[in-house]
Amino acid sequence: MIDLRSDTVTRPTAAMRRAMAEAEVGDDVFAEDPTVRRLEERVADMLGKEHGVFVPSGVMGNQIAVRLHTRPGDEIIVPERAHLYHYEGGGAAALSGVQLRPIGDASGVLTPEAVEAVVQGEYDWEARSALVWLENTVNKAGGVVIPPEALREVAETARRHNLALHLDGARLWNAAVALNVDIADLAAPFDTVNVCLSKGLGAPVGSVLVGSAGAMRDARRVRKLFGGGMRQSGVLAAAALVALDDYEDNERAMLRADHRRARAFADALATRRGFRVIPPQSNIVLVDTPEAASGVIDTLSARGVRTVAFGPHTVRATFHRDISDEALDTAIDIVESSFS
Repeated sequence: MIDLRSDTVTRPTAAMRRAMAEAEVGDDVFAEDPTVRRLEERVADMLGKEHGVFVPSGVMGNQIAVRLHTRPGDEIIVPERAHLYHYEGGGAAALSGVQLRPIGDASGVLTPEAVEAVVQGEYDWEARSALVWLENTVNKAGGVVIPPEALREVAETARRHNLALHLDGARLWNAAVALNVDIADLAAPFDTVNVCLSKGLGAPVGSVLVGSAGAMRDARRVRKLFGGGMRQSGVLAAAALVALDDYEDNERAMLRADHRRARAFADALATRRGFRVIPPQSNIVLVDTPEAASGVIDTLSARGVRTVAFGPHTVRATFHRDISDEALDTAIDIVESSFS
């Protein structure tokens, strides 16, 4: 089975499994796990921030950031296609008592003008704008990549209104590779950044939230409150450290290969009658289909290619380190023989 549902379906490599078995561990709630400390320090350094906090999931990292930057009754300005808005179960409202103000268009990219138009809080009857939230790459827009200059322009507007800034960088590794920039350049404008280790990098579990030393001290407290205090979590951090080694040694090449395969698959889909493909900028392919997405997914699955619905008539395919060129060729053959 060729699994293109998500880049979260990857299996740990043999090197990751060895590192997990041999990890030096301690109780992380007591801040005594040396492997976790190494991971947190390394990711923070890579992103140009003071400290990091290892969390079980990207959703938890994002929700901790919400709690850090807001108070009940506040409002967060988010792209209409933000993961926070669509895929986090209403967590901002449930856990922090804040509401979301979705703005922008299908690209998932906010402009300074769009942010400027919705900032509020001058009057007592308005929810107070507290936080501007960006995502890079934009999952629901098909892995759209936002360059540093666009991030800085929005950040300048937010700062002028004394708003905090958070970046959901679940696939920030992909963005850095697609743009051929240092990942720290993409993180620079933000107070906090959350990066996922189990998507582009292929580690089995976890994300790291980074920011200032003071913010991360508060983040550890909120992590515990949200049920994310882990014990001998160096077992998980060890696999993530191997994934970071791969990224720095050769993973950039692997991510470039993911992006290349996504483009090739998109090109094959684009030749099918009635399909409308959004040209991929990274590792995600979105295709609008004339028939129900469920029917396309079932047809592909029956022949050995797994994809996922991203709307009633939209199918998503995501490329990752477990998909080889041979698997790509097979997937293309299946598409071409299944849809005329």
